Amino acid sequence: MKIAVIGATGLVGREMLKVLEERGYGHAEVLAAASPRSAGATLPFAGRELTVTTVDDAIAERPDYAIFSAGADASRQYAPRFAEQGTVVIDNSSAWRKDPNIPLVVPEINIDAVKADDRIIANPNCSTIQMVLAISALQREYGIRRIVVATYQSITGTGLKAIRQLEDEEHAAATGAAAQAPRAYPYEIHRNLFPHGGDFLPNGYTTEEQKLIDETRKIFGDNTIEVSPTVVRVPVVGGHSEAVNVELRRDYDLDEVRSLIAATPGITMQDDPAQNLYPMPVTAHHRDEVFVGRLRRDPSQPNTLNLWVVADNIRKGAATNAVQIMQYLTRKR
Repeated sequence: MKIAVIGATGLVGREMLKVLEERGYGHAEVLAAASPRSAGATLPFAGRELTVTTVDDAIAERPDYAIFSAGADASRQYAPRFAEQGTVVIDNSSAWRKDPNIPLVVPEINIDAVKADDRIIANPNCSTIQMVLAISALQREYGIRRIVVATYQSITGTGLKAIRQLEDEEHAAATGAAAQAPRAYPYEIHRNLFPHGGDFLPNGYTTEEQKLIDETRKIFGDNTIEVSPTVVRVPVVGGHSEAVNVELRRDYDLDEVRSLIAATPGITMQDDPAQNLYPMPVTAHHRDEVFVGRLRRDPSQPNTLNLWVVADNIRKGAATNAVQIMQYLTRKR
């Protein structure tokens, strides 16, 4: 198998290489591609060094799969060129997610949405992936009427510039020196948070919030689900957290709900308040599972429950989900 990783020098691209190695692709022919200014650099992979190539050169190699994490503009430019020659593209950007002709996939939920002739497959937004996986069994068993979600999103979702901003601000706070690094955000993030993820839309919501609405409906195949999101950026590295309030279409038994969620592939249940056991980004960091806890009935609303969901947004929220799609497809095809 020949696999191209597009955007290999970025935060998610490097993680994709790690996940490929961990999941048994160390002996595959892997092409690391990035912008021309990165060409010639090397990246470690499975005990060897990969020389970074350009995307045009990767296209010429006609890989079986191309996993993209290079931004929406690059995906729009290059993904169709790969697809035209038969390469299956798995794209981590927002470029194709809303396209009705392109499947948006969390493999544990809807890998069957991918048809044999599909050549571009969209990876959902990181915050969407962990939420829909955590509640997918509830949609299947009870049906979901409404979701109210507040996210507490790691700075890693913004990329290396945000990590450098936080580290610089932490250093400045510890030493009294002035912060030097360019800002990824309009405000400092150290010891701070702000309800701002993506760009603001005319309706007052942000692009990150709108993704939670649109992508949830598409993945579940149900445009009647109401979603009310608030995205918050927090000074955390390990992963995204979400407080999720779910109104079901009929009443439920809480023990049954707990069992259904715990049995979902890719879920780890951490729900023992007596032992202070609940999901946290510090324990989700570098893990592929979605962690769920704090399950409790909402006393203010019929058929409704609350849960707390945490996942490493660079792993399951991006790199791992993309590689898993490829794994499922190689088995299916």
